[in-house]
Amino acid sequence: QVHLVESGGGLVQAGGSLTLSCAASGNIVSINSMGWYRQYPGKQRDLIATISRGGNTNYADSVKGRFTISRDNATNKVHLQMNSLKFEDTAVYVCNAIGIWNTYWGQGTQVTVSS
Repeated sequence: QVHLVESGGGLVQAGGSLTLSCAASGNIVSINSMGWYRQYPGKQRDLIATISRGGNTNYADSVKGRFTISRDNATNKVHLQMNSLKFEDTAVYVCNAIGIWNTYWGQGTQVTVSS
């Protein structure tokens, strides 16, 4: 079992920056890739960024050039640096980990961008 806890959400003005962190605990050796999704009210979760154990990254087109995902295997954390935030980035951001046998999700953290 893997437990994910997000932190770093909050309120920020448009154009500003915010960094989200996700701490993984439990059977972390089983984790392959980690990533961030976001969810708008009443909508399904959309993939934002992923990072493999080796550091390969992928981003949704909507955040390319603005968001950066990074991973610290020593501390079992994944971070999402968000720059040039837009009002439409307002959502609940959820951490994800794909293990050998299961997929795990955090509870999510709210990011609100004021226009």
